[in-house]
Amino acid sequence: MDIHRDCIVPEWPAPAHVHALVTTRAGGVSTGRYASLNLGLRTDDDPAAVAENRARLQQLLPQAPRWLAQVHGSTVVDADQLTDVPQADASVAQLPGTVCAIMIADCLPILLTDTAGTCVGAAHAGWRGLAGGVIANTIARMPAVPADLMAWIGPGIGPLAFEVGDDVLDAFCAIAPERRAAFRAHKPGKWLCDLPALA
Repeated sequence: MDIHRDCIVPEWPAPAHVHALVTTRAGGVSTGRYASLNLGLRTDDDPAAVAENRARLQQLLPQAPRWLAQVHGSTVVDADQLTDVPQADASVAQLPGTVCAIMIADCLPILLTDTAGTCVGAAHAGWRGLAGGVIANTIARMPAVPADLMAWIGPGIGPLAFEVGDDVLDAFCAIAPERRAAFRAHKPGKWLCDLPALA
């Protein structure tokens, strides 16, 4: 079984030794509403199916992914040092072969590396994480000059589908009023939010 053909491989100018992929729902063994490549243990999917799905993914990787218990926050951890599953929404690594892993549904995956490929980062970026500074926090944990970094914004909910309330608009505009451009009035008290633009 080769799930790699079902993955999204980022098209970005990362150094050749930096590899990244985004899984899709295809290539796993889960059934029903989790069909088929569900990697999330915090669902009511069969844990044995999730374990098999993770084992299939790991066959594509140089070592086991450094999973996170994501909480829609802005905490960043060092994946090279992980021995457990911490509450965090981003990780960074410098050691060859370390696999930073984040799980997404509607939220965005933000992948980062420096031009030399000496460090990498992966951030789970929903609106709460973006408003809380998850990208800036990830960059701050990377031992590189920000000008030497590149980013890839992966698939997430689109700007015509993500309806939010005034609370989300206020959370971003209080930080930077120019972020108002990422919101389009939809109906009273509701906005369509462009997460990739905010990222």
